[in-house]
Amino acid sequence: MKHNENPNEESSRSQAKRILAYMQAGNRITHREAETLFGSSRLAARISDIKAEGHTIQSEMITLPNGKHVKAYWI
Repeated sequence: MKHNENPNEESSRSQAKRILAYMQAGNRITHREAETLFGSSRLAARISDIKAEGHTIQSEMITLPNGKHVKAYWI
């Protein structure tokens, strides 16, 4: 294996595609939703991948009903 090669690259690309489609359908997504819906524990990395493909992603910190602050992403 080459140095810096991602053994999960195919899975990461698949997650990014599904997350992008979810946002393109008009949805916002948070880390918890990415874990639940797509099995992605690294939403910020997948968002970075999507941005690298040329998509413009909006984000903001939101407060959940339990008082926790999380970042939400959308197109």
